Amino acid sequence: MVTIFVRAENMTRTLLTYLLFFFAVITANAEQTRFTMSAPAAVEMGKQFRLSFTLNERGSNLKLPPGIESNFDILMGPSTSQSISMTNINGQSTQEITYGFTYILRPKQEGNFELRPASIEVGGKIFESNTIKIQIVKAQSQPAQPQAGAGGASADEQEQGAPQNVELGSDNLFVKVEMSKQSVFKGEQIIATVKLYINPNIPIAGFDEVNLPTYEGFYTQDVEIPQQVNFTREVYNNKIYQVGILKKTILFPQQIGRLTVEPFNMSLLVQQQVKQRSFFDDFFNSFRTVKATISSKPVTVNVKDIPKSPADFLGGVGNFNITSDISSEDVTTNDAVTLKVTISGSGNIRLINTPKLQLPSDFEIYDPKTTDNVSVTNSGVSGTKTIEYLFQPRFEGEYTIPAIPFSYFNPGTGSYETKSTSAYQLRVKKGSGDQSATVVGSVRKEDVQLLGQDIRYIQQGNPELKLIGYTFFGTPVFYFLYGGSTFAFLLLFFIYRKKARENANIALMRNKKANKVARKRLRAAAAFMKQNNNEAFHESILKAFEGYLSDKLGIPIADLNRESSVAGLLNKNVEQSVIDDFVSVVDQCEYARYAPASGSEARHEIYSKAESTMGLMEKQIKR
Repeated sequence: MVTIFVRAENMTRTLLTYLLFFFAVITANAEQTRFTMSAPAAVEMGKQFRLSFTLNERGSNLKLPPGIESNFDILMGPSTSQSISMTNINGQSTQEITYGFTYILRPKQEGNFELRPASIEVGGKIFESNTIKIQIVKAQSQPAQPQAGAGGASADEQEQGAPQNVELGSDNLFVKVEMSKQSVFKGEQIIATVKLYINPNIPIAGFDEVNLPTYEGFYTQDVEIPQQVNFTREVYNNKIYQVGILKKTILFPQQIGRLTVEPFNMSLLVQQQVKQRSFFDDFFNSFRTVKATISSKPVTVNVKDIPKSPADFLGGVGNFNITSDISSEDVTTNDAVTLKVTISGSGNIRLINTPKLQLPSDFEIYDPKTTDNVSVTNSGVSGTKTIEYLFQPRFEGEYTIPAIPFSYFNPGTGSYETKSTSAYQLRVKKGSGDQSATVVGSVRKEDVQLLGQDIRYIQQGNPELKLIGYTFFGTPVFYFLYGGSTFAFLLLFFIYRKKARENANIALMRNKKANKVARKRLRAAAAFMKQNNNEAFHESILKAFEGYLSDKLGIPIADLNRESSVAGLLNKNVEQSVIDDFVSVVDQCEYARYAPASGSEARHEIYSKAESTMGLMEKQIKR
């Protein structure tokens, strides 16, 4: 009986193994078969378009989405194609064959349509494609094509000089800033996207001059996007455009009220067909490059103030969580203990202040170390802020490390939310060999008690003897020291009064320290330059000038811009050549945020120019 039972169990295991292997093979084959349907997202009424299918295995009996003929005319298809791709990874070559099926369709009516999955037969099994959505819009008129002779100059003259400026119409070419929200709380993140809209019938040859918005009144974090602008089809105001994203930025408003993103402009190079001047022009297309300048419209955001904050509010606006971890709860005296606090979530995490840790007075406390690990994506700013507190208990005993409360404002609920870390019980035992440290701690923490004052010990060595009746009072050395100490006291008193008056004048102190602070920021820029960190380098240069001019000219950061900076420098009698160098450095740094990463020589040139310009400013302002 036992033998029969064992054999039956073995047969069951073998059968289960075969079944699992069979299902795994089926699943693998299902995952390997890919059948995809694609088409333009937007099509003009009356225009033809391609409906394409791709399959990575040979298939047959392709069936179009059900009901497609009620909304579209099938003009041609399917036309088939076949492509082969080969890859070599670690010496192993793989080959993949892709089969294509293409139909030419024409819409029958305007509207939004969803094409249900198509189906195809592969190896006796039916596979379905994905679903797609197509928007059919009204037919658009062709944009006017300025001819070569219309601008007053011939085509030959224009080819020799700079491109001619033309007006293509605001409906055919424009740029705008899209805000994810129009009404937010102070500190709430907004996603600002700079989009370029181009009529599909206008051929763009490139960019001539690009000026992007500055977002005054906002703390900004740029989203990393490809340097090459990718254009996709979108429908805007019931018209089809080729839309490219030039810049995407996460904004955190720092002021309340109505904040306006001022208009900006850019110039694009456009290929325009030249007016035919001879019989042979009918056989050859002649084009010229013209320049079209476009400007954006101002965008306004309404920023509301947050309610009165609780005492443990640290500036966080978003949705966060806080956790903590301690290195050990059982230590000996003078052991280093690390308490790690982690704030995670999405929002203005970089602007959150460091929480204060309340520890017993007998602890040696060091400055906390803060590390930000933040990612900036299309959905906003998220990540973690880690604070490490390092401290040392000096005496044995049991201590409570209190919980750290953390309050933040949640714009989704419009209210404050409070979370806290865990409290810890720290058990401290007296360490071996730390007698000297304990004595030093006790002298510092307790009053020294003098014992045995009634005992006078015999002095040993060679004592210095003095004559009886001799006194230091009235000697020349006495009067010299007395007069010198009086003079030193008066001198220190006047110096103290002068420093007190200067410290009371905050603007004066900031003015005096402006050059020192700016030099420190320039050193940080030099470090980023050595690390080839292009974005951080140019941002440090701009921050150095921004802080320097704000302190030197007495202009708040929120009111500081290019116009106010130039006006302030002129008011301080700074030479125009120095002002021009300053404007040139700022323009190069701002342009570098959009342009591809510059080389080390260009960064070194900007750094040298910024350093010399700031030195000239300091000398000329002090005159």
